[in-house]
Amino acid sequence: MQPFKSHRGVAAPLPKSNINTDLIVPARYLFRARKDGFADALFSDLRYESDGTAAPDFVLNQSPFDTASILVAGDNFGCGSSREHAVWALADYGFRVVIAPSFADIFHGNSLQNGLLVIPTPQATVDQLCTTLSGNPGTEISVDLDAQTVVCGNLSYTFEIDPYRKECLLNGLSETSDTLRSLSKIETFESQHRQSRPWLAGPHQL
Repeated sequence: MQPFKSHRGVAAPLPKSNINTDLIVPARYLFRARKDGFADALFSDLRYESDGTAAPDFVLNQSPFDTASILVAGDNFGCGSSREHAVWALADYGFRVVIAPSFADIFHGNSLQNGLLVIPTPQATVDQLCTTLSGNPGTEISVDLDAQTVVCGNLSYTFEIDPYRKECLLNGLSETSDTLRSLSKIETFESQHRQSRPWLAGPHQL
């Protein structure tokens, strides 16, 4: 996955609470393969009217929010089903960061596994960010993962992240690719284990 070190971009406010994964990417898109992309599916029931035209009131259809790469959302973002497609849709659209008071656990894990930085942030700070973004469209937010800081105008704060997840994001590693870095050690251990305890392996593995 793409490493995440720092990012600066236009931020869009979407302060609605309990935005679930079916709103992020409706179930009718789940038949697609990952390679086919999900950018057009993102928030499609909110972005489009029933006739397929853009819904003018939805924030991502309004300039300059249509160029946003940072989303500031409401509480319990990503709740509902565990579909990883929700993260894919956000990433394919161009989002690198989501800031919200809280995230559903599975969505939180899926995001970090796919290079999407999710930043739990106190509700009062999220409210302040949304007020700034709504009053000054085009405002950019800067996020520095190494320093664990968020800066928006005169507002700045630090955030917490699991050290292992941080290392993986900084180096562009999924859990699988991180494990593969130790492949030679794993193979050495398995070889030594089979030799020292052959009765555990069984005759077909000797």
